[in-house]
Amino acid sequence: MTGAGGEPFIAAVKPLVDAMGGEILPPDEAGPEDVVLSWQGADVVAVRLPQLADSLDHILAAMERRKGRPLADLDRKAKQEVVRILEARGAFSVRHGVETVASALGVSRFTVYNYLNRDKNA
Repeated sequence: MTGAGGEPFIAAVKPLVDAMGGEILPPDEAGPEDVVLSWQGADVVAVRLPQLADSLDHILAAMERRKGRPLADLDRKAKQEVVRILEARGAFSVRHGVETVASALGVSRFTVYNYLNRDKNA
């Protein structure tokens, strides 16, 4: 996985892959759904992207780390901001997305829908 100066390239893409919840693999282990990245004409690394539902869990965990506490402990205004960010990232197009977000925020599905509707009516 390190030919053609691949070490710096892998180090450069790793934060992005980690942020997406992806996995780095040797290019010869890539499956049909994986993305093979080349550097200087050689396949250096393959990236296995997460399933959408796994991505949502990863995004929620990253948001908790950024906030420094569980999302359920945030005040109402901060929870509304989280819902806005998640909507922009497509979180509610994932099956059970509203339920997953509601659980993470410690609110009901109805509350999440209210937050979403509030933005549309503002």
